[in-house]
Amino acid sequence: MNTLTFESRINAPVTRVWETLWNDPTYRLWTAVFMLGSYAVSDWEEGSPIMFLSSGDCGMYSVIETKILNKQMSFRHLGEVINGEKIAKDWGKVTENYYLKENGDSTQLKIAMNSAPEFEDYMKETFPKAIAILKEICETQPKL
Repeated sequence: MNTLTFESRINAPVTRVWETLWNDPTYRLWTAVFMLGSYAVSDWEEGSPIMFLSSGDCGMYSVIETKILNKQMSFRHLGEVINGEKIAKDWGKVTENYYLKENGDSTQLKIAMNSAPEFEDYMKETFPKAIAILKEICETQPKL
């Protein structure tokens, strides 16, 4: 399993980037590139379960391993959701980690993930597109 890393400098304060990442209306915008209709179901608290879904109640289920407000959000992916049913997968330690660092008026965003081999090429292709959308929202759109 390889670690994939994606980085971007976003010309917005760290609080704006954090809110855009995890607030439902903007989360749906930047994650639509992964699957149209993407959304998350969680209370967004450390240790809580989270489901990353799209239309038809399909996607992944995970746990929030780390949440440090405006600094880090880390997920451990446990399995797939197919038609609303959780199916555990033996992926090993598949993680997705978001690190935010304030740098003056901008934010350095780093995403490091251990992807299941079957999703690696898809993530390499899709994550940069999602980050570009996130960056555009943070830098140009009014708060939703």
